[in-house]
Amino acid sequence: MKKSLIRSVMIWFIAYAFFIGLGYFTVRLIIHSSEWAQMPMNAHISVTGLAQAGIIYDRNGNVLAQSIDGDRVYSDDYSTRLAMLHSVGDDSTNISTAVQSMYRTGLTGYNFILGLGLPESFKSSSDITLTLDSNACAAAYNAMVSRGYNGACVVYNYKTGEIICKVSTPAYDPYAPPEIIEGDDTYEGVYLDNVISSTYPPGSTFKIITTAAALDNINNAEERYLYCEGSKIIGGQVVTCVEPHGEINLKQAMAESCNIYFAELAVELGADKMTEYAEMFGCNKTFTVDDNTLAVSKYDVSEADTTALAWSGVGQYTDMVNPMHMAMICSAIANGGTPTEPYMIESVTSFLNYKDLVSNSTKGKRGERMMSSTTADKLSEIMRYTVSDHYGDSMFEGLAVAAKTGTAETGTGAEDGWIVGFVTEEDCPLAFAVCVEHGGFGYSSAGPVANAALQASAIAVRGY
Repeated sequence: MKKSLIRSVMIWFIAYAFFIGLGYFTVRLIIHSSEWAQMPMNAHISVTGLAQAGIIYDRNGNVLAQSIDGDRVYSDDYSTRLAMLHSVGDDSTNISTAVQSMYRTGLTGYNFILGLGLPESFKSSSDITLTLDSNACAAAYNAMVSRGYNGACVVYNYKTGEIICKVSTPAYDPYAPPEIIEGDDTYEGVYLDNVISSTYPPGSTFKIITTAAALDNINNAEERYLYCEGSKIIGGQVVTCVEPHGEINLKQAMAESCNIYFAELAVELGADKMTEYAEMFGCNKTFTVDDNTLAVSKYDVSEADTTALAWSGVGQYTDMVNPMHMAMICSAIANGGTPTEPYMIESVTSFLNYKDLVSNSTKGKRGERMMSSTTADKLSEIMRYTVSDHYGDSMFEGLAVAAKTGTAETGTGAEDGWIVGFVTEEDCPLAFAVCVEHGGFGYSSAGPVANAALQASAIAVRGY
């Protein structure tokens, strides 16, 4: 009798566990079916599905990708196809951050019960409209490749969060994907969206963060003059500058990009304060754009000696930053200290699987405050002075721009060129970041790319 009771309890327990497990599996199947369907091992399913996938538009209604008679068709314009590659994607899922990879099951009308087997006549229209302007992207792409550059360019509206221009190179024609051969670096990094997934040494663009820390923590920082002879021994080792600048103050040091000035500031501020401000500005933190996570910008001086700390303050040592994150920092300066969160998906129409609906709850949403409004205003003034009194407003004809260039040592003997900033005009609220790999001086390499992107993006925002 006792044995029968024990057996009954065990049977009921096993049955109970079975049904609990079955219910749990069923719920997970419903919720995550679309994600499982587009895993790499199931790529054959999603690739087939593009033959009847929805349309992808830019902000002006221009078709970037659509399916016609079972084929995936892209823009007629060659430059547009390459400029939009890392945002739109190709027939494969190799560019994992692209729309056609991230939202493939929704575009194809995947259903967790019938998979891709639902008759075409019953499939919901699954179209996506992007905030991107294809003309601006093509202009930035052409400015990059005409000079033989690889890298990243992003421009976004710092009031609304709309990404207007996003370009990553190297790229390829989605009609002619490259054959990647081991040992051949011709197409190295071609699947990587540099705006989203890459980090680079920031060079002198990091002086924006060092300046903010100095403004908040050093008495009369703006009035302080330091002398630059072109090099100085700091911590027992030599820190160098491009040229001797003589006696200069903070505003002049930013415009002249004086390494000695900012190296001394970093040492005076100390490792703890520099780390505090780097993290206030978003280093060592995670940000997202739609459903993509940005590569994390890094600042770590926990093991730095005095010389290394000095170099960290000018954007060298082990400093690494993401281009989209740098544009967000410029957004924060333009917005009085708080960035607007960027997004690229403007709208999505009637996906069958609700998990594929893209949330636009972040539209115009402000992120965490990076600095006080007072500090933001001072940085804006200094960066505007850098353009108007040093680079020259002719660099961005017709636009009032506040910016900072950078030239970053990469450890390979080549230098990456940077420029980051924002347009100060109310009717043209654009923040931007451009990094050119191995481009040398940021003014001459990244500057023209930024100008091409801004001029076209300004038309997109202003309408003229």
